[in-house]
Amino acid sequence: MRFSRMDKKVLKLITHDGSFHADDIFAAATLSILLEKKGESFEITRTREPELIESGDYVFDVGGIHDESTNRFDHHQVGGAGKRNFGSVNNVDIEYAAFGLVWKKFGEEVAGSKKAADTIEKKLVAPIDAGDNGFEIGKYDHEITPYSIQTAFNSLRPTWKEEDITDDKMFFKCVIFAKEILVREIIQTQDAIEVEEIIISIYKNTEDKRIIVLDKSYPFEYTLQSFPEPLFVILPSKNIKDKWSARAVREDPKTFKNKKDFPKAWAGLRDEELQKITGIEDAVFCHRALFLVVAKSKEGAMKLAQIALE
Repeated sequence: MRFSRMDKKVLKLITHDGSFHADDIFAAATLSILLEKKGESFEITRTREPELIESGDYVFDVGGIHDESTNRFDHHQVGGAGKRNFGSVNNVDIEYAAFGLVWKKFGEEVAGSKKAADTIEKKLVAPIDAGDNGFEIGKYDHEITPYSIQTAFNSLRPTWKEEDITDDKMFFKCVIFAKEILVREIIQTQDAIEVEEIIISIYKNTEDKRIIVLDKSYPFEYTLQSFPEPLFVILPSKNIKDKWSARAVREDPKTFKNKKDFPKAWAGLRDEELQKITGIEDAVFCHRALFLVVAKSKEGAMKLAQIALE
């Protein structure tokens, strides 16, 4: 695949041919975003030919060399290409794969800040590297397992019957998809970082910090997680006019366990049923998982949260 202008040198991006994985796909996506931002012309070639690999300006997931200074980003050589440690309770080390090596050098430039790059590293990059290196992040004790981005990419691989579809063709489709995902993750992360100080300021200026009232539908989960007091958050609905919700703060945004549930008796109730049991005239709905209640006004949502505190 080539992205070029007639007046520019065409940079060569080289990766392996054959089957593809999330790490080489996202490495290609990262480099594409980087070079497009710079206005560079480039082409991506999938090969295992030593001469072509040697001629590459950026070589990833092939070649047997990791050397940032020459833009070589492979991890298949003896000894690998290093690990990162997230300092968790279990002191988890995750080896670098191609995506992580490319992100390590260019992530801050692509994401716009070190904080954004570090956030995306933990959310997207390291999990993909872990999967590529055969490291299981989560325990799967059930027959049904999460549908991962790698599973989605696997669905685009040609089957044994599809002789008219090539790995190369489907790889480049995946790169386009990965670019969309990565661009959206960057936007989401940048905007979440921007609003952190607003949420922290609201928290500091709230007298009863068990209930935090936001003036917009801000992504509050990870910011408020760092404070012990908040149990419920009041905020306007993003998509439904004249609706306000009260949301339970979770013990960890990655889980479904709330610090405090809404009352069990409210679960699944709507309109008149919910209004009768709560005494709140504009109550609309309570989710049966007890993490969300909705009212027609800010005051109504606030009263529902106050009742739940009791």
